[in-house]
Amino acid sequence: MNQESNSSDQPGGQDPLLLLKTLQLLWTKKEMKKQLKEEIRRGFAGLEDPLAGLLDILEDSSDWKGKGHSLGYYITSELQLWIKEHPAVQQSGMKLKKLQARVFRILAQCPTNLHDPLISIYQLHTADRNYLLGHVSHLYHKGDYKEAAILSIKLKLQPDQDVEKMCTPLLLQDKTNLVEAYVGEYPELQCKLLQILDTWCEPSFNIKDISRQYQGLSKYKPDKFNHKMLSKLVFRLLERFNLDPALCPNVINQRHLRTLNYLFYKRFVEKSMTQENWTDHVQNTVGENQWLQGHLIQLLISYSDMSTAARWAQRCNLPKEMLPYGVADELQKLKIQERVEEAEKAENYEEGKKKDYYQLPIPRANIHFLQTWGEMLQCWEKVLQPGQVVGIDMEWRPSFGIVGKPRVSLLQIAVGEEVFLLDLPQLLEQAEREDEKEKLSHYIQRLYSDPAITKLGYGMSGDLNSLAATCSALKDMDKQAQGVVDLLTVDKQLQKSSIDWKKGGRKVDVLAPEPSCEDRAFRQPERGLSLLVQHVLGKPLDKTEQLSNWEKRPLREEQILYAASDAYCLLEVYGKLCKDPASFGLSSNLTESLVGKPSIKPRAKKQLNKQEVPSSSGQQCKGFDKEASYPPDPISPKEFSVVCDNMLQGLGRYLRCLGVDVRILENEDDHRKAAEIARQEGRVILTSGLPYQTLQSQVGEGRCFSVNCSEKAKEQALQVLKHFNVQVTLADIFSRCQVCNCDKYLKISKERMRQLMEGSRHSTAEDDASHLTRSEEKPSQSYDAATLAHNSPQPIYNPNCQCLEELDLTGDSVTLVNGTALQVSAIPPGVLDKTELTYFYCCTRCGKVFWEGSHFGRVVSQFKDVLATVEDDQSFYDLS
Repeated sequence: MNQESNSSDQPGGQDPLLLLKTLQLLWTKKEMKKQLKEEIRRGFAGLEDPLAGLLDILEDSSDWKGKGHSLGYYITSELQLWIKEHPAVQQSGMKLKKLQARVFRILAQCPTNLHDPLISIYQLHTADRNYLLGHVSHLYHKGDYKEAAILSIKLKLQPDQDVEKMCTPLLLQDKTNLVEAYVGEYPELQCKLLQILDTWCEPSFNIKDISRQYQGLSKYKPDKFNHKMLSKLVFRLLERFNLDPALCPNVINQRHLRTLNYLFYKRFVEKSMTQENWTDHVQNTVGENQWLQGHLIQLLISYSDMSTAARWAQRCNLPKEMLPYGVADELQKLKIQERVEEAEKAENYEEGKKKDYYQLPIPRANIHFLQTWGEMLQCWEKVLQPGQVVGIDMEWRPSFGIVGKPRVSLLQIAVGEEVFLLDLPQLLEQAEREDEKEKLSHYIQRLYSDPAITKLGYGMSGDLNSLAATCSALKDMDKQAQGVVDLLTVDKQLQKSSIDWKKGGRKVDVLAPEPSCEDRAFRQPERGLSLLVQHVLGKPLDKTEQLSNWEKRPLREEQILYAASDAYCLLEVYGKLCKDPASFGLSSNLTESLVGKPSIKPRAKKQLNKQEVPSSSGQQCKGFDKEASYPPDPISPKEFSVVCDNMLQGLGRYLRCLGVDVRILENEDDHRKAAEIARQEGRVILTSGLPYQTLQSQVGEGRCFSVNCSEKAKEQALQVLKHFNVQVTLADIFSRCQVCNCDKYLKISKERMRQLMEGSRHSTAEDDASHLTRSEEKPSQSYDAATLAHNSPQPIYNPNCQCLEELDLTGDSVTLVNGTALQVSAIPPGVLDKTELTYFYCCTRCGKVFWEGSHFGRVVSQFKDVLATVEDDQSFYDLS
């Protein structure tokens, strides 16, 4: 009390600004922080009006504008604590309103960590609500949308505001976290926000129509508002706020439409789905939605024929006015009964196809479908025997992009000469009725935890995760499992031990018949377990039933045979590998090294991988052998081809700079297109995050790599190069066109380029040293490939190219025989005056013109650590 009563004699006295100077001096000295706290309290006790004094200090000081715990934040927090001890200093009435008006000017500019103490000190929650809304509205109309939203949240003004008006400019600036916070406590606002976003997903919606209303937006990101990104945002918000998806019919319809397109690809292009499975999934997808049914008919016209489209139109009971003319006409001719000859043709095709695939060697009577406790107990009596070798597999209904862990519908257990198919949903329901929930999980735990029983699987970790999602009592099964042999690990050892295996050319005992031309055109390369079965047993698995609806009962006969084969083939593969491991390039003690050992826990395995296969990001390519202590054989960029997901376009451009053959997905492309391209063109997929889990299962082992999306594109490129051991030389840099990925150039001397440019339209703006715009000139003359001749001495930049001979050139541009116009008119005239420039390089596919400039040097410098030194290359770039 004595200190406070004598505060007028202390430094700072009655003047807030003198107090500020004293505090600033103490703030700069770390050892004075304790004295600073005491000085703040003495200073405010000596002020006539501490609340007004704080505003004087904040208005005069710039310290509070910095982020973190600034001097302004420190002073304000101490005053807030001091006021709690001295409530008499608080103001009211007109004097408080004047202070509140001043504090609003500070709130509009100060960091967010100052908001709460200032709102508390000046009692803004008690202020007139219209008064507060007016101040926030003023900020909004000034274009301070973020600040207006933050204050609205702090003062809980959202129920009195227009959610669309407040959130739209924030969404346009990609401030979705702030939007989520704005509606976070108000379910009615959450619903309105989702409905607004859903209208933005209408096919006719154009974001530019809205963005024109908000001029001068900072960090405006229109690319974030394609339908795909909006759809992801809507589904995330639906899940977070636990709202009914019926609020967003446009988004749901678009998701179902993408599923329809995927189903058509699987059935008519890849031909990896049976008619029954396809029909079942299509019916579940379109339901009673006439909009989706209309798209289904259009897809059928494109992929199939009018007759099939008409049959589906009849099945969906679509009104005649919705049908295309050809379908409506076909519907009139359609007969009710199925055509017997078509059914026989399909049956003969299926029978012929079966000859090309692995066949179960056991009779059908030895496959048991179990749905009751009594049946199940007989199964466990045979399975839970010491020394038993058991093949285990699981099936679940495909989710087609729905987030969440799948729930197992069928558990397959193969032992000896029998296969048991456990109907898990039915058995769990029966356990629930009979109050014996733990009975089934008890037997499954006994099976996995018994080291005397050898359990065979392929990708066991994923199966156990799905099993845990199905039955909570099995959530720690991966930690308890012993005696597990994951043939996925064996598969990787086989790939490591044999070059022929990697190429898919290993000799097998039984060769499948030569496929027909039609099969060769569409049949996709085998992968995963199917490829392993093909290499070891001679024929791959028939995976056409893989995408069945495994929850639907009764199961079809084809599903039962497929499920039994998936489990039983594990026994046969393992048996053959153990019988003669040396012939497969494996060590002779294969049995001792694999059987009876505890399985490696996923967490420990991940740590082991990081130690043995170093990566700049810590993420690994699951398909490559992670236990190897040495890198793969070096390859050149010309031997390495990839497809980059649309999240990694920057990475793709960097790799293309270094000579890698790169396909890059567009923003609107679905992630699954990467898998299609990879399979068709033999490329490795580069992706990141959640899409990796989907894509890596759709291509062969080692054909999908996950990079760290938090790193910059350059670091991602270095990570990829090191992981795949790609050896980049100087000659590889810019050996591909950065626009179209072509690796063939025409090399034209500076003198000949000058002649070509004489009749061309000159560029109006100087571009970057190695970047040009497209020429819009029409081609005037064509030259045959025979005119391309000798190579000249190597310059520093020397991509794979040929020279253009002396020709009698006329016209504004040169057009190659393939119709490509060289874009000579786009070259800035000043480039030709550079004395050090000798050649220009023209892409033979798109016509873009390049020359050696500063960009070439920058790329060389950025990647100098991974550039391979070639002894006979005398043109290595001088970094000095």
